[in-house]
Amino acid sequence: MEQIAFHLGTLAVHWYGILVACGFLAGLWTASRRCLNDGLAGEVVVDLGPWLMVGAIAGARLLYVVSYWREEFAPKPVWEILMIQHGGLVFYGGLIGASLACVFYVRLKLLPLWKLADALAPSISLGQAFGRFGCLMNGCCYGLPTQVVWAIHYPVDHPTQGVGVHPAPVYEALLDLGLYLGLAWQYRRKGFDGQVFALYLIAYSLVRGFVECFRGDYPVRYLGGYLTPGQLVSAGVLAAGLLLWRARVAAR
Repeated sequence: MEQIAFHLGTLAVHWYGILVACGFLAGLWTASRRCLNDGLAGEVVVDLGPWLMVGAIAGARLLYVVSYWREEFAPKPVWEILMIQHGGLVFYGGLIGASLACVFYVRLKLLPLWKLADALAPSISLGQAFGRFGCLMNGCCYGLPTQVVWAIHYPVDHPTQGVGVHPAPVYEALLDLGLYLGLAWQYRRKGFDGQVFALYLIAYSLVRGFVECFRGDYPVRYLGGYLTPGQLVSAGVLAAGLLLWRARVAAR
């Protein structure tokens, strides 16, 4: 765990922000290359980039603030809501925000929504992998206590108090990289527009639901302590992916 990468004068530059930015840029670059296979100009993704960034950050931060308002934000100054360099972004909120921004952009520019969504889908997983390594450096999204040999130990002033815990961010980062490779392979063999994005929703919900079994940072769990908030949202995303797959098959 090393939150600060370097200083620019009095400004601390955090690893979390650097890695999230790297993931976003890597995602845009790979998606712009992939667009060419669907008859879309690579510049479309570049132009879409700022819309996705604003939508993703706004959605991710909003969902985090709403989810942890009482624990983290109610006792602090209101401007703490804007301090995203400290961490505190919920991926599913970012996915919703970026998706809404994308829909707005394609309607404005009269672009094919599902072709563009398919080109972006694998790159979302790539960006997530970078982001999870950012979580590791930031000390958030940590795992449950464990005695496995690959357990990691945060500093004693961390909420884990130095006890060995599962490296949950690493688990998800590696699975996200595998998902990126699988979706990129599937993209070149897709049978209909929207297939790769629907497959992303289905596969990522399963990945996230699995990794949540090792997460130890949730103050609240549901259904008698068995389900995390992330698993509940994953169930909804899984249902959305299956419905989208069915709808796109019917529209062929």
